[in-house]
Amino acid sequence: MAKAPAPQPAAEAPASAPAPKRGKKLLVIIILAVVAVVVVIAAVVAVLLLRKGHATEEEHAEKPAAVATVDLSHPPTFVALDPFVVNLAPAEGDRYLQVVMALRVSDHKIAENLKGFMPDIRHEINLLLSSKLPSELSTPEGREDLATQIVNRTNQVLTGTPPPKGENAKQAVAGPIEAVRFNSFIIQ
Repeated sequence: MAKAPAPQPAAEAPASAPAPKRGKKLLVIIILAVVAVVVVIAAVVAVLLLRKGHATEEEHAEKPAAVATVDLSHPPTFVALDPFVVNLAPAEGDRYLQVVMALRVSDHKIAENLKGFMPDIRHEINLLLSSKLPSELSTPEGREDLATQIVNRTNQVLTGTPPPKGENAKQAVAGPIEAVRFNSFIIQ
């Protein structure tokens, strides 16, 4: 009564041999699937980046070349002037002008130093205002022209340069005064 122990191990050996082949095939399929997903994700990212780059180029093309930016950490400096009340040139009847304005200067140190020049500045502005006709000041263009003339006259006072003559009479005079802003402008 002999027992045959040898057939059982032989039966187990063939059963365990196909299992590793299935595991290797499954591992290869999983690796290929992961690689395919990575390739698809990379393609989607590349397409999105190309679209974003194209959109950025379009945005830059639509924007004007000279876009002024405002530096909020360095606000402009203004010097408020006392109100001016002058009689306008009498050619169009007796009319007067009341104007409140501020000078925009390049920095706060200049604003502090303007006090010493204020009598000369006010004198030049008074002469300029009283030489104007009401019809010259009734349009926005006339007021802008007046503002430019005030900037030029005050810069002449501050820099000591003589007024431009002839064709250069409307040429801007370089100086610390950058602009004039009218807070109130009344002609009566």
